[in-house]
Amino acid sequence: MAKAQVTTPQGITVKVEGTPAEILAVVGDLERKEKEREKESGSRAAPRGAKGAVRRLTLTGLLESLQEDGFFKQPRGLGSIKAELEAKGHFYPITTLSGAVLSQVRKRNLRRLKNEDGRWSYVRA
Repeated sequence: MAKAQVTTPQGITVKVEGTPAEILAVVGDLERKEKEREKESGSRAAPRGAKGAVRRLTLTGLLESLQEDGFFKQPRGLGSIKAELEAKGHFYPITTLSGAVLSQVRKRNLRRLKNEDGRWSYVRA
Protein backbone atom coordinates (compact mmCIF):
# COMPACT_ATOMS: atom_id res chain seq x y z
CA MET A 1 0.00 0.00 0.00
CA ALA A 2 1.12 3.49 -0.79
CA LYS A 3 1.06 6.38 1.70
CA ALA A 4 0.77 10.08 0.96
CA GLN A 5 0.45 13.30 2.90
CA VAL A 6 -1.39 16.18 1.17
CA THR A 7 -1.48 19.76 2.48
CA THR A 8 -4.11 22.14 1.09
CA PRO A 9 -3.53 25.91 0.63
CA GLN A 10 -5.66 26.49 3.76
CA GLY A 11 -3.17 24.43 5.78
CA ILE A 12 -5.26 21.28 6.12
CA THR A 13 -3.08 18.18 6.13
CA VAL A 14 -4.54 14.87 4.99
CA LYS A 15 -2.75 11.55 5.36
CA VAL A 16 -3.91 8.98 2.80
CA GLU A 17 -3.10 5.31 2.74
CA GLY A 18 -4.21 3.03 -0.10
CA THR A 19 -3.50 2.03 -3.63
CA PRO A 20 -2.01 4.62 -5.99
CA ALA A 21 -5.35 4.88 -7.80
CA GLU A 22 -7.17 5.62 -4.51
CA ILE A 23 -4.62 8.27 -3.58
CA LEU A 24 -4.96 9.93 -7.00
CA ALA A 25 -8.74 9.93 -6.58
CA VAL A 26 -8.50 11.64 -3.17
CA VAL A 27 -6.02 14.25 -4.43
CA GLY A 28 -8.16 14.92 -7.51
CA ASP A 29 -11.24 15.33 -5.32
CA LEU A 30 -9.40 17.82 -3.06
CA GLU A 31 -8.22 19.84 -6.07
CA ARG A 32 -11.72 19.90 -7.58
CA LYS A 33 -13.28 21.08 -4.31
CA GLU A 34 -10.59 23.76 -3.93
CA LYS A 35 -11.35 25.13 -7.41
CA GLU A 36 -15.07 25.19 -6.57
CA ARG A 37 -14.36 27.17 -3.37
CA GLU A 38 -12.24 29.66 -5.31
CA LYS A 39 -15.06 30.18 -7.82
CA GLU A 40 -17.62 30.67 -5.03
CA SER A 41 -15.47 33.11 -3.07
CA GLY A 42 -14.64 35.06 -6.23
CA SER A 43 -18.29 35.49 -7.17
CA ARG A 44 -19.41 36.80 -3.80
CA ALA A 45 -19.08 40.48 -3.05
CA ALA A 46 -17.45 40.33 0.37
CA PRO A 47 -16.04 43.40 2.10
CA ARG A 48 -12.29 43.67 2.17
CA GLY A 49 -10.09 45.05 4.90
CA ALA A 50 -7.16 47.41 4.47
CA LYS A 51 -4.78 44.51 3.81
CA GLY A 52 -7.06 42.89 1.21
CA ALA A 53 -8.24 40.08 3.51
CA VAL A 54 -11.84 39.02 3.10
CA ARG A 55 -13.90 39.92 6.18
CA ARG A 56 -17.29 38.56 7.14
CA LEU A 57 -20.11 41.05 7.31
CA THR A 58 -20.69 40.94 11.07
CA LEU A 59 -21.06 43.74 13.57
CA THR A 60 -17.60 42.97 14.93
CA GLY A 61 -16.17 43.13 11.41
CA LEU A 62 -17.94 46.43 10.78
CA LEU A 63 -16.54 47.92 14.00
CA GLU A 64 -13.04 46.77 13.03
CA SER A 65 -13.57 48.33 9.62
CA LEU A 66 -14.54 51.65 11.23
CA GLN A 67 -11.43 51.47 13.38
CA GLU A 68 -9.21 50.84 10.33
CA ASP A 69 -10.82 53.80 8.57
CA GLY A 70 -9.79 56.07 11.47
CA PHE A 71 -13.31 56.65 12.80
CA PHE A 72 -12.20 56.13 16.41
CA LYS A 73 -9.36 58.66 16.34
CA GLN A 74 -11.79 61.01 18.09
CA PRO A 75 -13.86 59.82 21.09
CA ARG A 76 -17.23 58.61 19.80
CA GLY A 77 -20.45 57.82 21.62
CA LEU A 78 -22.78 54.95 20.79
CA GLY A 79 -25.11 57.35 18.96
CA SER A 80 -22.40 58.51 16.57
CA ILE A 81 -21.25 54.92 15.99
CA LYS A 82 -24.86 53.95 15.20
CA ALA A 83 -25.22 56.93 12.83
CA GLU A 84 -21.99 56.05 11.00
CA LEU A 85 -23.06 52.43 10.54
CA GLU A 86 -26.48 53.59 9.29
CA ALA A 87 -24.77 55.90 6.81
CA LYS A 88 -23.01 52.82 5.44
CA GLY A 89 -26.30 50.92 5.25
CA HIS A 90 -26.04 48.77 8.40
CA PHE A 91 -28.87 49.19 10.88
CA TYR A 92 -28.40 47.94 14.46
CA PRO A 93 -30.25 48.94 17.62
CA ILE A 94 -28.21 50.63 20.35
CA THR A 95 -28.79 47.63 22.63
CA THR A 96 -27.04 45.32 20.16
CA LEU A 97 -24.36 47.86 19.39
CA SER A 98 -23.43 48.41 23.04
CA GLY A 99 -22.59 44.73 23.58
CA ALA A 100 -20.43 44.53 20.48
CA VAL A 101 -18.55 47.73 21.35
CA LEU A 102 -18.01 46.51 24.91
CA SER A 103 -16.63 43.27 23.48
CA GLN A 104 -14.12 45.32 21.47
CA VAL A 105 -13.15 47.12 24.69
CA ARG A 106 -12.57 43.79 26.44
CA LYS A 107 -10.42 42.62 23.53
CA ARG A 108 -8.50 45.90 23.93
CA ASN A 109 -9.23 47.04 20.40
CA LEU A 110 -11.02 50.13 21.77
CA ARG A 111 -10.75 52.16 24.97
CA ARG A 112 -13.68 53.51 26.95
CA LEU A 113 -13.68 57.01 28.47
CA LYS A 114 -16.31 58.52 30.76
CA ASN A 115 -17.48 62.08 30.02
CA GLU A 116 -18.41 64.70 32.61
CA ASP A 117 -22.09 63.97 32.02
CA GLY A 118 -21.58 60.26 32.83
CA ARG A 119 -21.73 58.94 29.26
CA TRP A 120 -19.15 56.60 27.76
CA SER A 121 -17.08 57.46 24.70
CA TYR A 122 -14.99 55.00 22.70
CA VAL A 123 -11.62 55.71 21.16
CA ARG A 124 -8.89 53.75 19.40
CA ALA A 125 -6.75 51.76 21.85
